[in-house]
Amino acid sequence: FFYFSRGLIRIQEKSQTHGFPAGLCSSLGIGGHLVGGAYGSMMRKFGLGADNVLDARIIDANGKTLDRAAMGEDVFWAIRGGGGGSFGVILAWKIKLVPVPATVTVFTVTKTLEQDGTKVLYKWQQVADKLDEDLFIRVIIQTASKTTRPGNRTISTSYQGQFLGDSNRLMQVMQKSFPELGLTKKDCTEMSWIKSVMYIAGFPSSAAPEALLDGKSLFKSYFKAKSDFVEEPIPVEGLEGLWKKLLEEDSPLTIWNPYGGMMARIPESEIPFPHRKGTLFKIQWLSSWSDGKASEEKHMKWMREMYSYMEKYVSKNPRRAYVNYRDLDLGVNQEESDAREWGSKYFKGNFERLVKIKGEFDPENFFRHEQSIPTKIG
Repeated sequence: FFYFSRGLIRIQEKSQTHGFPAGLCSSLGIGGHLVGGAYGSMMRKFGLGADNVLDARIIDANGKTLDRAAMGEDVFWAIRGGGGGSFGVILAWKIKLVPVPATVTVFTVTKTLEQDGTKVLYKWQQVADKLDEDLFIRVIIQTASKTTRPGNRTISTSYQGQFLGDSNRLMQVMQKSFPELGLTKKDCTEMSWIKSVMYIAGFPSSAAPEALLDGKSLFKSYFKAKSDFVEEPIPVEGLEGLWKKLLEEDSPLTIWNPYGGMMARIPESEIPFPHRKGTLFKIQWLSSWSDGKASEEKHMKWMREMYSYMEKYVSKNPRRAYVNYRDLDLGVNQEESDAREWGSKYFKGNFERLVKIKGEFDPENFFRHEQSIPTKIG
């Protein structure tokens, strides 16, 4: 069984050619990560972390410790993507490792609006889910200064890539599929898989792999997060409107993660996480601030206005969301409300099955919170 305290670094201590497809943020606890699905930079090649779970150990509402055989296939299905705090306390996961090459290549290429950033991002939307499955390119979008003069800001789009192979083959793939980015050989750095994990997580290149054992977040601030899934490329005019919204906020950040590959081949009902075929990419929206309650209302207002602006460009009926970016704006459990308001956004058609399993496994609703799976709906 795999315990987070040993982490990905423990895998690498045993093998240089095995990894696990989860975790873009190194400070995540594996228990909470996997119950929401667990996406990572190898998801286009191997699927989610939850797609690669073989067994689990859970404490139920009666205090019993159960493995996969004892909990049953329905509960085992539910805990791999059904969100945390609904079915029990996860003690351990048994996971399936995946093969990784000895050489992995990473890169970051940044384009501002003045460097055709909008045009390049529009093209990325068209190709990101169709690239070679060994290649994962996410986009980190934030405001940046044009000059040292205060208030003179622009939008920065940083394309951060991980390729399961060497830089020569990566260049061939990019020249064929995404030459618009302008990737060059000098942009590329070859390293081990574990070092590429650290690169994606934001560790300095000088950091030793053992730094992953600290489990400490590199970033600490107040924040509000939301999420979206996109099924059709956002048009140029939509992007230009988004730039205006981002420039209204102090420290906005949005990260766009590509889908396709294995993610499109796994059926929606395989586990509770349903965001599969037809999804081009997932968006994380983030606004952060350091003065706590003093400016919270201002930043929350901006986030909701920006979210409203994006409504016509993202998934519909329902507008979908990622359960591990829990968003109470979507609805909460109340006697007079219908949990489908938020449940269908996280789980689509899998929500009804989750409710049925919850009602049978924890009928007294011992494990509950604002967006825990209810024992019944309607």
